[in-house]
Amino acid sequence: MRHIRPARRLIALSAVTVLAAGALGTGTAAARSPHRDGGPAEALNRAARPLGDLASLGRMIGDARVVGLGEASHSAHEFFTLKQRVFRHLVEAKGFTTFALEVSWSTGLRLDAYVTRGAGDPARIMDEEFVGEYAFWNTEEYLDLIHWMRHYNVTHPDRPRLRFVGNDLGYAGPEAFDQVTDYLARHRPALADRVAALYEGLRPADGTQAGAWMAAQRAGDIDARRAQAERADAALALLRDEAAPADGAYARAVQNATAIAQSFTAYAYPDERFPERMRYRDQVLAANTAWWVRNEGGRVLLASSNGHVGYVSDNPEMFPRPAGAFLRDDLGDDYVSVGLTFNEGTINALPDFLAQQPGTYTVDPAPEGYNEHTLDRVRLRDFSIDLRTVPRAAREWLGEARPTRSYGLYWSTEAPEIALGASYDILVHLHEVEAGHLR
Repeated sequence: MRHIRPARRLIALSAVTVLAAGALGTGTAAARSPHRDGGPAEALNRAARPLGDLASLGRMIGDARVVGLGEASHSAHEFFTLKQRVFRHLVEAKGFTTFALEVSWSTGLRLDAYVTRGAGDPARIMDEEFVGEYAFWNTEEYLDLIHWMRHYNVTHPDRPRLRFVGNDLGYAGPEAFDQVTDYLARHRPALADRVAALYEGLRPADGTQAGAWMAAQRAGDIDARRAQAERADAALALLRDEAAPADGAYARAVQNATAIAQSFTAYAYPDERFPERMRYRDQVLAANTAWWVRNEGGRVLLASSNGHVGYVSDNPEMFPRPAGAFLRDDLGDDYVSVGLTFNEGTINALPDFLAQQPGTYTVDPAPEGYNEHTLDRVRLRDFSIDLRTVPRAAREWLGEARPTRSYGLYWSTEAPEIALGASYDILVHLHEVEAGHLR
């Protein structure tokens, strides 16, 4: 999809060996001196909990079935490793079973096959699929997470299997098509030829490079893209209209056909309808996540950007409504949004829209007036805080929009204004991060 500077979180992206609690900062008072100025920092001090104590974060999450854990940069090591730490804790303490990542649905099918059955090579899958707009996911940290999930399944045969799911629409890979056609061949052979005819020319050939396919879709003639979307929709309609048992196999076939249609529908939006395309995309991120919870069961940690997991857009003209808002509408209290901020460090980003290789950029300490400037005055170096239960002085401060770090694919010094209290249920703040370990 076409990128413009306000769209720096277009495709949001999340460890090497899990860090010990002390590696992220124990959060003890000795780490930082408390500020007794009677202002918001002191009020935040009373509500903040050390990040080394993930049980506190777990209590904030409560009984939610889906936890959206954001990030202020697509490529920071501590963000990725934190997501693994949190997921492992939620698996062990709260019975979570699924790690959902903002990657294409068909990519998730491939990685889930490895996590659940040991099929394929995750490093190769990541090299083939975490490219183009998803390139910042191709990290040592994520590879380590996927290896850990597979190891857990092998060593805990008596526990519910861990699963991996992609909830995005960038690439309609062959795995999704094959799921649909294989189902029809087994259960509805009379329908198989009609759907195969509609899918002819839409299914990427085996071995297709995901990044090249996405680039070709963006560059394609808009009328041709609309025709492709109509064919994908027609195949989905045939599958939905066909009388079939309401079983898991049928539901999965319909969902795979839905994911195919979602991808081609997104590419059918012309550039001048960019905000509509982005609203549709966030709606899809939410819908695929909610489908998984309802049909596959378990509880889900959703890894995405702050701009997707939150409730309020920081740029409503370009990104009308975040996935988090759709999830809250759909799931109510079963969805909890966790924002993730940092004060300083280094991150990876592309220098401009034409660049193919990322650079590493230094982020200086947040200046006065930024949300992170006040957050970093809390006595704990790294901490979590339940924004729903903070003291009044903190609640008033959290309700005001002010500049906040937000980095996506491209390096930018822009800082959108965000009211943290309106955007998230819980906030995690890190004092310092370093650039993610790209493979």
